[in-house]
Amino acid sequence: MNNSREKSSDDWIRLSRDPDTGIETVHAHFRGHAYDPHDHDEVLVGVTQQGVQQFRCHRTTHRSTEGRVMLIEPGAVHDGYAPQEFGFTYAMLYLPQRWLASMAGRLDSVDASGMGSAFRKTVATDDKLRDTIQNAFLALHFKEAKLARDQCLDELVRRLSMHTSPIVTPASNSPEQVLLARDFLHDQMARDIGLDELAVHSGIDRFRLTRQFKRMFGLSPHAYLVRLRLRVARALLANGGTPSQVALDVGFADQSHMGRWFQRAYRLSPAVYQSQCTNVLDRPPTP
Repeated sequence: MNNSREKSSDDWIRLSRDPDTGIETVHAHFRGHAYDPHDHDEVLVGVTQQGVQQFRCHRTTHRSTEGRVMLIEPGAVHDGYAPQEFGFTYAMLYLPQRWLASMAGRLDSVDASGMGSAFRKTVATDDKLRDTIQNAFLALHFKEAKLARDQCLDELVRRLSMHTSPIVTPASNSPEQVLLARDFLHDQMARDIGLDELAVHSGIDRFRLTRQFKRMFGLSPHAYLVRLRLRVARALLANGGTPSQVALDVGFADQSHMGRWFQRAYRLSPAVYQSQCTNVLDRPPTP
């Protein structure tokens, strides 16, 4: 079994982004270690096409085998690993919350978006949903006609609504203070924030803050901040921002610092991610 974090020569990842909906499609194959723990702003729905795909999400280890469906909410931290030597292949859709909420409203369907809803299962066996995800993936990834794309996406939202239920927020002894800390991280994302400063702002001592923050969000304040920066960086890169400027805008020390975290989380460099989803190449800033 290969426990190395080095990228295998057999690994590959192909990404595309639909300009009309903002949906990203990812087709990838990995052996051994695939991703470090990370999260997304989008709703992730995908299908394991080959092999065994193992990952931790919601503090539980999940195994998705060929034909099974993976359903991951925004903000749900997850990683990826192939427990078998020949690895796994999967197709995934990254559905923006705003788009999904508007679609659900138009289709008179349960809102399957964002933190207002949770999937009942992270890995599910549902042949109809599997086929629906595959059809939507193919329509977007290979840029089929708009009518074909729209029909596939309508059906996808209908099927997803059958798998959602109200989310339950973990209990916290200091919910207001923890939420203040979270909001401060969002507001001051680009700054080098210390734990003492965060504790003063939230009105709770730093040791209790760390415990309560991790209990509520499943991450330490620092891990939450890194993943917040990565999510914002993805959006800025997709809109054509230069990697060097994006790194500074979101609070990384420099482009190489952002690149190391980006590679660990997404298995792509910021420049490669940007070129695949926007056809904008990494370029030096304009004087």
